[in-house]
Amino acid sequence: MLYLASQSPRRSDLLARLGVPFTTLALDVVEQRACDESPLAYVQRVAVDKARAGGARLAGQPAPFWVLGSDTEVVLGDRVYGKPADAADAAAMLASLAGQTHQVITAVALCGSDGGCEVISVISEVTFAALDAAAIDAYVATGEPMGKAGGYAIQGQAERYVSRLCGSYSGVMGLPLQQTAALLQRHGLLAES
Repeated sequence: MLYLASQSPRRSDLLARLGVPFTTLALDVVEQRACDESPLAYVQRVAVDKARAGGARLAGQPAPFWVLGSDTEVVLGDRVYGKPADAADAAAMLASLAGQTHQVITAVALCGSDGGCEVISVISEVTFAALDAAAIDAYVATGEPMGKAGGYAIQGQAERYVSRLCGSYSGVMGLPLQQTAALLQRHGLLAES
């Protein structure tokens, strides 16, 4: 049995595209970067924390089971942009990303009921066009930035601001499908196609 340790509707939709049956677990995992933690190490750790929290929640369930955890963060330089606290925070994030190339790091952790975990990471580069304050304010007013790393959803209205993408489109959305499919195949959870 496969469980998705995520409350993200985007991740659920993406995982469903692979055709593998799964159940979603609603978990609250603290996402706090340690002061000496690199952005990549942070994203990987949070993905593992989510998968392990799911495993702990399922303790006592019949084995074997697998828990998939994932985390996505927007990174510019050494700054990690999480989810905006409010509209002003979203606008500030977008203003700093405008006209820049940033990274989107997504880590996926698959942990089994036996305690073993495998973690994969995908780093994509996204370049935003220059944005003026009016464009930023209009986008923030849609409400779409809330709950999204970096204050934008590439699959939504922000797609028109992306002038270049090098990497995984689905990874920027929150779950890199090709790499996740390969991970699930390695563990016998998805047939090779």
